[in-house]
Amino acid sequence: MSDKMNRFLGDTPGRVLLKLILVSLFVGVIMNAFNWSPLDILYGFENFARRVWNLGFGAIERFAGYFLLGAVVVVPSFIILRLLSYRR
Repeated sequence: MSDKMNRFLGDTPGRVLLKLILVSLFVGVIMNAFNWSPLDILYGFENFARRVWNLGFGAIERFAGYFLLGAVVVVPSFIILRLLSYRR
């Protein structure tokens, strides 16, 4: 059972807990520095969804354009990096 748990978590439970505590502390400091709260993030997602809905299909078309533009750079870069690391 312990091996399955370690494999699922990626490390021992204690080390994963320590990493989560440290990352949570770091994210909390950053969010406090920008004066953000979890509700601000949720409201931001809600406002984004409303703006997309209100803009209609033009926003979806613009999103698809951004996606394809980024994919033209990201996908070949990913393939090249995977091929270079595969040779090692």
